[in-house]
Amino acid sequence: MSDPRAKSSGGGAPNNRLFLVFHIGDERYALPATDVVEVLPLLPLKPIAHAPAWVAGVFTHRGQVVPVIDISAMTFGQAAVARTSTRLVLVNYRGQVLGLMLEQASDTLRCNPADFQPYGLANRDAPYLGPVRSDQHGLVQWISIDELLSPAVSALIFAAHPDDTGPQVYP
Repeated sequence: MSDPRAKSSGGGAPNNRLFLVFHIGDERYALPATDVVEVLPLLPLKPIAHAPAWVAGVFTHRGQVVPVIDISAMTFGQAAVARTSTRLVLVNYRGQVLGLMLEQASDTLRCNPADFQPYGLANRDAPYLGPVRSDQHGLVQWISIDELLSPAVSALIFAAHPDDTGPQVYP
């Protein structure tokens, strides 16, 4: 597992990285832009019967069926609000494409990952909730894509496809 605060080279000040910022309610969260494959407007999804409430559904994108997780519902039990700034963000989840329904996903943040600090709580039920960073707008919390799904949930969402490859990240 990689340290989400690991240093990276990129544009801007040394070690700064770009993050996509989104909201769950009034709280801000960020995920590294390097995890983002594509940002799409909110699209119609096919619901999946008997799936957990936070599985928003699936849709076809570039010939692949992509599962979509509602991060608001997964984290706090309330579905994302359909706003003009609510997006479907396709991310690279362990080599596969996963869709995330994210509210107010229309801002970015460039900062040093070392600015994010542990908040003193080992949240075993939500290991994807990483360290926090304080700025003029309050706290923003790092979301770790690789820690987003438990092995059981990952197996449920990425059930074996006939070719045993599952939806792959686009080249």
